[in-house]
Amino acid sequence: MNRIAESELILNSRGAVYHLDLLPEELAPTVITVGDPERVKEVSKHFDSIEHQYHHREFVTHTGYIGKKRFSVVSTGIGTDNIDIVLNELDALVNIDLSTRTIKPDLTHLTIVRVGTSGSLQTDVPVDSFVASTHGLGIDNLLNFYRQQNNPEELDILQAFTRHTQVSQQLAAPYIASAAPSIQKHFVDGFYRGITVTCPGFYGPQGRVLRLPLINPELVDRLTGFRFGNHRVTNFEMETSGIYGLGKLLGHHCLSLSAIVANRVNQVFSKDGNAAIEKLIVKTLETLSAIA
Repeated sequence: MNRIAESELILNSRGAVYHLDLLPEELAPTVITVGDPERVKEVSKHFDSIEHQYHHREFVTHTGYIGKKRFSVVSTGIGTDNIDIVLNELDALVNIDLSTRTIKPDLTHLTIVRVGTSGSLQTDVPVDSFVASTHGLGIDNLLNFYRQQNNPEELDILQAFTRHTQVSQQLAAPYIASAAPSIQKHFVDGFYRGITVTCPGFYGPQGRVLRLPLINPELVDRLTGFRFGNHRVTNFEMETSGIYGLGKLLGHHCLSLSAIVANRVNQVFSKDGNAAIEKLIVKTLETLSAIA
């Protein structure tokens, strides 16, 4: 086995992965990711007990139990650049022997569920509703740094999306990855389903105009109008495609769940986004706790 150099996988003084500051035994097999570090405690307050709490930069982790099921909740910060760090280090914790710096012969498959907020791109997906993303479609370029393969349907969606939205090479080379069916099948009732577009920013990349003109001012309308068979774009945010893409490449089972706090078509914002995300957290934990 090839040894991974110190410069490639950085460990801190206690032997933990550098950014997350976690040792393998401090991570549960079911991981909930949230963007906001302050949201970690809003998830772990529902745990029956907490074993570990770590905080390094924007990465906060609490690991504990609900009944006999062990969970970790990890904050990622905003954007797929942070997702690149978090997904690779989560995988390293379970699939690399940190003492020998070699890949383990038997790989572990984590369950990783994003619980976050998002903006709706359809009039019939209202604020305070929930979306379970069937696909993450990235216009942020992260997965283009990795070798990846798509199935025929994903390639067809990608081709149709690029043609319809006119997202050109000048902006990004769009990529796509699917949710894990094994997890998604448990999140049907009470959830809208659709493609989630992941953007590399909050203002211009999501079609917001403050003082700067945009190169693709019709982006929101084009995303709203995209159809491919039964597929449509329901929402956009800043992490899902990275989680789906890296999760799929690394062999983990990923799902992204969003509380809709804004509707960009109707131009309305939730009157109580915190209440919506709390309901989503409770629903997510109840559902994951019931999975054998």
